[in-house]
Amino acid sequence: MIEFQSVSKAFRRRPVLDDVSLSIADDARVALVGSNGAGKTTLIRCLLGEYTCNGAVRVDGLDPRQDRRTVLKTIGFVPQLPPPLRMSVGELIRFSAAVCDADPARMVEVAHALGLEIDSIRRQPFVKLSGGQKQKLLIGIALGRDSRVLVMDEPAANLDPESRAAFFDLLAERKHDTAMIISSHRLDEVAALVNRVIELDRGKVVLDDHVADAVDLSSRLDCFVALSRLEQAFAASLSEWGFKNVNGGLEWQGEVPGPDRLRFLGMLSRYAGVLKTVSMDDNGRNGGRKGNGGTA
Repeated sequence: MIEFQSVSKAFRRRPVLDDVSLSIADDARVALVGSNGAGKTTLIRCLLGEYTCNGAVRVDGLDPRQDRRTVLKTIGFVPQLPPPLRMSVGELIRFSAAVCDADPARMVEVAHALGLEIDSIRRQPFVKLSGGQKQKLLIGIALGRDSRVLVMDEPAANLDPESRAAFFDLLAERKHDTAMIISSHRLDEVAALVNRVIELDRGKVVLDDHVADAVDLSSRLDCFVALSRLEQAFAASLSEWGFKNVNGGLEWQGEVPGPDRLRFLGMLSRYAGVLKTVSMDDNGRNGGRKGNGGTA
């Protein structure tokens, strides 16, 4: 259980958090949303014990400042901005595993599931990796440990569609025994991953709503897209999603992760002028139910 009790924080007398009180259960999947500067990252930093604050923060009754080592052993954290670490990838994995008494092989296994080949970059400095490589490695470290809390700040921002699908599968494995806080400035990016939405604005909680927990994180949708005319930019976007052309550039077939359906539809909306047909059907795999698709 995570508790924020009348938490306030100011920088140079400017309030960033203003009397925030929240309780987050062990099986909650929370979207922490709000515009830039709303206080999301500061709230996360208070939870991690990085900031002092007025009020109280507790993780299973422990203070993240006073009992930081014990608390951090139970938290997997994926930051929005990767730290500028100069240690090698192998050193980072060994260090991270030692801090939380985890198995480094499990971290490597999770990174591999996301499409990151650790063996080829093991000696490279972390700071020299691409944005996507850094994100995959940090997710591998966070999910490759026995954490009871996952805190993720824009976790899938630098992931390609295939890696995002693997990421959703990994979250599905943890959804019944791990509290998750997923921070984002866009609700549509994380809406299908969560069962509760907390919105911050100017350091205050302006929305705290439980939502339907209806999307299977490991579900897949079989998709068909037909175009009225060939559009190279659209074809490139569909290729990035792993779609295959079946009719000279005018018809495309592919698979979209259930939690990514809003993101996919958002991409389609940019090309509404050339869309002829769009269909999305639950393919029945990974716990999904067959036959409840739709056509636009």
